Amino acid sequence: MIRFRLKELLADKGYRERRVVTLAEVADATGIHRITLSKIANHVGYNTGTDNLDKLCAYFGCRLEDLAQHVPSQMVDFTRE
Repeated sequence: MIRFRLKELLADKGYRERRVVTLAEVADATGIHRITLSKIANHVGYNTGTDNLDKLCAYFGCRLEDLAQHVPSQMVDFTRE
């Protein structure tokens, strides 16, 4: 399964800039709908397109592996959501 680290990137950017970075701000800057960003951040196993990943990497100035990581399926508790 792919785990997105969007919440962590939001927190890191907010800490560096000493302010709150919202999903609405990211949506405005990237053109990705706020609801899509919320699903990426909050829904385990959410599937999104590479164009969204590209936009998020450009926004956060990060590499793909900073945004998403592979978690072996046997390590995922699907009963928690």
